[in-house]
Amino acid sequence: MTKKFWINLPVKDTNKSKEFYSELGFSTNTPLGNSDQVQLVIGDNNARLMLFPISTFENFTKHEIVDTKQATEVLFSFDAESKEEVDEIAKKAVKAGGTIFGEPSENQGWMYGCGFVDLDGHRWNVLYMDMSKMPKE
Repeated sequence: MTKKFWINLPVKDTNKSKEFYSELGFSTNTPLGNSDQVQLVIGDNNARLMLFPISTFENFTKHEIVDTKQATEVLFSFDAESKEEVDEIAKKAVKAGGTIFGEPSENQGWMYGCGFVDLDGHRWNVLYMDMSKMPKE
C-alpha cells in the first residue's frame, strides 16, 4: 500500500511561494538541489506539498490549470493548537502577501478557524478544534 503522500501544486514563482510559506512557519526545502521546485513538509506524518512552476505542472498533468480567480479545485486544511495560533497564522498570511477570505471565528461551538488565499489564489483553512466541546452522537 501507499507509503508516502505528496500533493503537487502549480505556482507562478517558486521563490516567492517559498518565502510566503516560510513566513507561515512551514518547513521548506528544494529537493535534489532543484531550485525550480519547493517542498513543504506538513505535520508529524510528513505529508509533502510540492510547488512547481506552472509550465512544469502543465507538462506533468497534460491538462489546463484552474484559474484560481474564477474557481476553487481544492481547499487545503491544517490544524492549529489554539485559537491564538489561528489568529497568528491569519496575521502572518496577510503580512506575507496573502488575503483572508474567512475571518477568524468560532464555528459550531467547538471549532475556531479562518480561511486565507496564498499568492497564487489557492485557498487554505486553518482550524483549532476543541474536542472536549465536540457534540457527542
